[in-house]
Amino acid sequence: KLRGKNDTPVESVDDIIVTNGGMHALYIAFMGLLEPDDEVICTDPMWPSTRGSILSARGVPISCPLYESNRWRPDLVELESKITSRTRVILINSPHNPTGGVLTRSDLEHIANLAKERDLWIVSDEAYEDILFDGKQHISIASLPEMYERTIPIYTFSKSYAMTGLRLGYLSIKDPAVRDRVKKVLYYSCSNVCSVVQFAGVGGLENAQARIEEFRIELQARRDLFYNGIRNLGGAVLSGEPPTGAFYAFLRINPTWKPESRLSKADSQSWAFVEHLIQQARIGCVPGVDFGPHGEGYVRFCFARNRAELTGALDSMRRLFSATH
Repeated sequence: KLRGKNDTPVESVDDIIVTNGGMHALYIAFMGLLEPDDEVICTDPMWPSTRGSILSARGVPISCPLYESNRWRPDLVELESKITSRTRVILINSPHNPTGGVLTRSDLEHIANLAKERDLWIVSDEAYEDILFDGKQHISIASLPEMYERTIPIYTFSKSYAMTGLRLGYLSIKDPAVRDRVKKVLYYSCSNVCSVVQFAGVGGLENAQARIEEFRIELQARRDLFYNGIRNLGGAVLSGEPPTGAFYAFLRINPTWKPESRLSKADSQSWAFVEHLIQQARIGCVPGVDFGPHGEGYVRFCFARNRAELTGALDSMRRLFSATH
């Protein structure tokens, strides 16, 4: 799969380490790579558990903002300015959680050149590799020339194969010294990965590829349904462009929106909005600020729910915001 689908020049099955999900893979990768106070350049917003993995390895997360105006991609000049003598790793996540941003080939080539020039590692979280829309194609940075030797690509069965609760992921490392350190962390953190779940993963890789494409097409239809509904909400409370990857809607809250004072005491607009939706419409979503300071003023919805649930949620929001604006 890594050689054929991801174009990664894996030389041996020994390169691959199976883990208890993608988060476990990130954890052992950082534990194996980092020394105390090593810096990791990462995005803001980002999945908060990943930040926790860096901190657990006694690393220092250095945030680089993503910009909605740039389709939720970083300013590469700004990213380069974050590199110091303590920088050890650049963390990338494409397609991105929570924004759905997708790095272009040009972006990846620029980041790859930085890594080679500054002798840095890349940790590449590719959990949403199969969930791309509008003709976008996934590119693994480890497939670029001379990059596999300094990249740890990380994958999970949770998203593409709907195996979230079964906890199965994997990573690949060419460097034998780093690989040995990461394997030790794996052993001492969990002993082993459930063999029954691994057989399920093999079944997915061998027999489910056509279903993944069916799932992707259905997700694109659900995305379009959800965003059409968002555009028709009263009061222009939420706005944003449909993502080209992952299955989240990271939407901007109208800066003029204010909760009813009796409903929320939150200082954060993101949190106030989430509390308002839960209390008044029974709709769950995630405050953007939970993903980092740059996410304040945004909220994340998941459009992987079935169409009936999405339609019901949109109807509830339409009634709520039509009544309050």
